[in-house]
Amino acid sequence: SIQPVYGAQHPPLDSRLTNNFIKDRSKASGLPMKSKKASSFHEFARSTSDAWDIGDDEDEDFSSSSSSSLQTLNSKVAKATAAQVLENHSKLRVKPERCQPALGDLPTNCKVIKSSSEAQLSRTSEEACVRSPLQKQQSLPLRPVIPLVARISDQNASGAPPMTVREKTRLEKFRQLLSSHNTDLDELRKCSWPGVPREVRPVTWRLLSGYLPANSERRKLTLQRKREEYFGFIQQYYDSRNEEHHQDTYRQIHIDIPRTNPLIPLFQQPLVQEIFERILFIWAIRHPASGYVQGINDLVTPFFVVFLSEHVEEDVENFDVTNLSQDVLRSIEADSFWCMSKLLDGIQDNYTFAQPGIQKKVKALEELVSRIDEQVHNHFRKYEVEYLQFAFRWMNNLLMRELPLRCTIRLWDTYQSEPEGFSHFHLYVCAAFLIKWRKEILDEEDFQGLLMLLQNLPTIHWGNEEIGLLLAEAYRLKYMFADAPNHYRR
Repeated sequence: SIQPVYGAQHPPLDSRLTNNFIKDRSKASGLPMKSKKASSFHEFARSTSDAWDIGDDEDEDFSSSSSSSLQTLNSKVAKATAAQVLENHSKLRVKPERCQPALGDLPTNCKVIKSSSEAQLSRTSEEACVRSPLQKQQSLPLRPVIPLVARISDQNASGAPPMTVREKTRLEKFRQLLSSHNTDLDELRKCSWPGVPREVRPVTWRLLSGYLPANSERRKLTLQRKREEYFGFIQQYYDSRNEEHHQDTYRQIHIDIPRTNPLIPLFQQPLVQEIFERILFIWAIRHPASGYVQGINDLVTPFFVVFLSEHVEEDVENFDVTNLSQDVLRSIEADSFWCMSKLLDGIQDNYTFAQPGIQKKVKALEELVSRIDEQVHNHFRKYEVEYLQFAFRWMNNLLMRELPLRCTIRLWDTYQSEPEGFSHFHLYVCAAFLIKWRKEILDEEDFQGLLMLLQNLPTIHWGNEEIGLLLAEAYRLKYMFADAPNHYRR
């Protein structure tokens, strides 16, 4: 059947003429029906242009298309429709032609109306322009792109706002503590718990990790001595990486380094990868009880970024380290090694044979979650999800694979100010982190969906605000359960 096509070159067919049109089509010669349809469709497509768009050359267009039109349409239909088109256009064009006799004299704000529908649209748009000024077209709202590494100021989920009065006051408090003859480490920890300002983070981290002494007069000599000691280790041990009994260790480090934060250009630079290889190899040689274990490579990155930011004012994650002097690079490397060593001293049983520290922590997490949120715990049991299947990585990498690096740096501000932060408080952070996703967990109703969720949690837009809430919840859980064995066990 013939369906009327609105907005094409010809107006809708008159229903009285449809029968004649069908008869003429059936009488038309020659070609099979399939090819006839195709050819008529292509002719229709070629002849279709803007709706009712007939300009100064309308007669020429009509005459050139008349031969093909007469093959498909009855001549009476063609003449009737053509006359109707011309009549409609002449009526619509009267007003513009009266207003502007010549096209060249048209002012820039005058528009030739081509159809009744367009006339209606133009009227409504003109009325809208009178009511309100034309606004710039806007795309869908997007969250600002947050760099993966903390930049000049601490990153929040909504971007990097200018420093508030409260933040300036906190920064001044830190500077007073750090510049005193003997820094009060207890007070420094108390100030650092809610986060350390970026400007004083390198010195604060060195102090909190026990790498620098509290006495300000001894710091310079201590740094000089420890840096020389580290490069003494390099000179003594690094050449042994090619020896048979160290080859496997070095090979594994060499494989893992490019996988460390692959999305951040900083860590893909050959010079940075060489620094990481030296740090990890020397640590493995000096700690034969554990040696190198996959996951330790991630623990270097926060220290490296923080100590690098001391010398870089711009975007750290894209910074080319070849622009720094050799002495600066050596100091960053040595400081990263010693601070990472201090961290690992407290959690080394995570990396000894069979990793017993991690096994204990995962078991403790399971018991803790069963007391905090029995519904989530039973949901895991129902679909046979073992805590070890997702929480092993949380303990092995200290949540570094679950959070952007800027969030890890903020998290470590608190870990270093909390007693046994990396070994004990981390358990409660993991519990709070798991319960944070309880709705999403309970919505998943199969084993595969649960594991996919837990191994790809959507934290890419997290910033200081989300980490602050997570830490507050972890502190609440610690306060409730750490010193209450009856709450902790069934």
